[in-house]
Amino acid sequence: MFWNISQARQSQQQTNLEDSRSIFKLLVEIRSWNAQMGGVYVPVTDQIQPNLYLDVPNRDITTSDGQKLTLINPANMTRMISELATEKDQVTFHITSLKPIRPQNAPDIWETSALMAFQTKGQKEFYDYQNIGGTDSFRYMAPLITTESCLQCHAKQGYQVGDIRGGISVTFPEKIKTPWAIIISHLLIGLMGSIVIFKYGKEIDKNIQTLETESIIDGLTRIHNRRYFDLTLNNEFLHSRRNKNPMAIMICDIDNFKLFNDTYGHQAGDECLKKVAQSLSSGLKRPGDLCARIGGEEFGIILPYTDIEGAQVIGNLLQAKVESLKILHSINKASDFVTVSIGVAIYSGENNSLAELFNRADRALYKAKSSGKNTVFYEDPEVV
Repeated sequence: MFWNISQARQSQQQTNLEDSRSIFKLLVEIRSWNAQMGGVYVPVTDQIQPNLYLDVPNRDITTSDGQKLTLINPANMTRMISELATEKDQVTFHITSLKPIRPQNAPDIWETSALMAFQTKGQKEFYDYQNIGGTDSFRYMAPLITTESCLQCHAKQGYQVGDIRGGISVTFPEKIKTPWAIIISHLLIGLMGSIVIFKYGKEIDKNIQTLETESIIDGLTRIHNRRYFDLTLNNEFLHSRRNKNPMAIMICDIDNFKLFNDTYGHQAGDECLKKVAQSLSSGLKRPGDLCARIGGEEFGIILPYTDIEGAQVIGNLLQAKVESLKILHSINKASDFVTVSIGVAIYSGENNSLAELFNRADRALYKAKSSGKNTVFYEDPEVV
């Protein structure tokens, strides 16, 4: 009985913790979106008034038709969402700081302890149970890290990028009490059910893991597929832009592959794709590098922390590795064997979008193809 009580308590705490993390993550994403937009203008109403604590140019504007708009920054948006959430359900959250600009954002005693733990102990999150107004509640708090977009409002307070600026606390009532009668009366049934769940649950978990793996692996070549490539490319691009690190992407295309299929048959074409895919993938030595099949005979390669010199070395190496497979291709004008053309684009901190970076690599591939194939062409912003 005591074991079940302990497990139920831990399970509920873990559920509360995961719920709180999800709410905090969602709030951070919303704030990040607001910050990326430079704030959001909304109509001034009786409920929404200009933020007197927001000291930025063009805080209040008037449209051509006379409508008054005011700028809502991430902190103010968080507070407004909190007020709306409090009205509709029992979940509350509070943005706070040891140095708040708005007095209403000052921390309570529990939040102060959490903020001190973040700053002095490097703690990543803080949670506990408290009795609030006669109700047992779960409280969670995680820190807010200062980014470039935050400095528009908080630079005057002395914050720098990477500093802990404050945090957001999430509070909701404890939802489930310990079911004493159910635990006692169903102890035997629970034990039997646990055995069955453990046995078949492992099989289900194994099948789920297999399905998850298959969802990101190309069925023919057994390297990663386009879905995984796009997800990874987006993450690496954001990481490179945020940390101002160079990144290279390559698009590889098998030269005259349609003629290869027409000459040797589709089965030989499939074998060719497998060998080329494995050759390209094995040519990438760093854990963060990625090769994926992104089209019929096209492969995408992501090289984090790679400048144009490094990309040139890797591009030439991959080109040579494929040709060294010596897969006969008598119709290939560039060689007697299967070869690839590679287009390369480098991101080095310029103010370009991910789509523009990919388009540069695609243009580079086109130039590699038009210049005789079996070559590597590099295109970066300075060359365009």
